[in-house]
Amino acid sequence: MKQFEFADLIEEFQVPFTYYEEAEGYWNDEGDYVKGEVTSIQMYGAILPLSEDDLQYAETGTYSVKDRKIYTTQPLKLNGIIEYKGERFTIQNFKDYSDYADVYVYLARWREK
Repeated sequence: MKQFEFADLIEEFQVPFTYYEEAEGYWNDEGDYVKGEVTSIQMYGAILPLSEDDLQYAETGTYSVKDRKIYTTQPLKLNGIIEYKGERFTIQNFKDYSDYADVYVYLARWREK
């Protein structure tokens, strides 16, 4: 049993978002790289603005007020894309609390269209 059980809290405050997952690409017989097909998946999670601590310099660079923190009960891939309220974000960082909590926490950078 995890020390902290946040899944119920996430469920209470969850919002829908679209997660875009790209299949692995391959090299065709002509030697050209073919990108993998992108599928969209409807998911749910808590999507929050970053705190002052989050906005400080991090491994992946400085975050902005347009970036978000995502709490979900399902894993996402780094560099994956999500869309929320018409805005797209790239999953940049994973905060690993798996030893303590039953949720996944990600930092996502806002993308220009």
